[in-house]
Amino acid sequence: MLYRIGADWSPTIAQVEAGLDRARFMECGATQEKSFGWTEPRGEKHGALVEAVGGQWILKFMIETRMLPASVVRREVEQRAGQIEAKTGRKPGKKHAKEIKEEVVRELLPKAFTRQAVITVWIDPKARLLAIDTTTQAKADEVLTSLFRSLDRFAATLVQTTTSPATGMALWLTESAVPGRFDLDRECELKSTDDMQSSVRYSRHLLDLVEIRQHVEGGKLPTRLAMSFDGRVSFVLTETLQIKKIRFLDGVFKKGPEDDEDRFDADVAIATGEMRKLIPDLIFVLGGEAVPA
Repeated sequence: MLYRIGADWSPTIAQVEAGLDRARFMECGATQEKSFGWTEPRGEKHGALVEAVGGQWILKFMIETRMLPASVVRREVEQRAGQIEAKTGRKPGKKHAKEIKEEVVRELLPKAFTRQAVITVWIDPKARLLAIDTTTQAKADEVLTSLFRSLDRFAATLVQTTTSPATGMALWLTESAVPGRFDLDRECELKSTDDMQSSVRYSRHLLDLVEIRQHVEGGKLPTRLAMSFDGRVSFVLTETLQIKKIRFLDGVFKKGPEDDEDRFDADVAIATGEMRKLIPDLIFVLGGEAVPA
């Protein structure tokens, strides 16, 4: 997900590091359902929270949740409510049932397993671009909220283009071509705009088909379209300008004898180098960036 950083934010790396350190990730406590914060991009304990490679900044946001299945809670609540009814001859009321559930959750949480999810965040300070490696709006919002709270004067808005991605993708499918250094790949999904919202999906299929053009001309709009850029990066563009399934093609990453530290720097430099070319070109073929109202 792509965001444009506000013009008033121009910190040093040291200032960003200090801000994120105040929200460093800590594991869930015994009775804590969720914990989140910033963690070391290189995976080194107590290491830096901001890694700068070739002028690009890499951050990592950790989310940890305790896995307490609703079915387990519900079963335990029902058993305790049944015991109370058998003893008193009356079912617990709504307020009492809520208290029972809260008690069950408090008792079971310390025994629950935890699950961790790491979200990579890339900042291009010169281009004022922020990329969050998730297509889930709720996770992106958690990352942004932490940045807003941790960094003075930080502001960011979703990148929007003059031509909507759906309109652009419809034109490219109709013409069986994408302008610039882009090419159509072998996947797309189209959906009608009426109440039925009927959809059709093509996978591993050439997209220069008459029937695809007919679907577009009949009113179906693309919601996903697989593309490649310059023969080096393949990806899927969505109707909301999300870039999914990013894959660097053969020859982009050169295998070598580098150690883990060198590998991290090389991978970041290559990946951000390719995306710094792809993203502006993608915005350009969609009519340029829309000016916020």
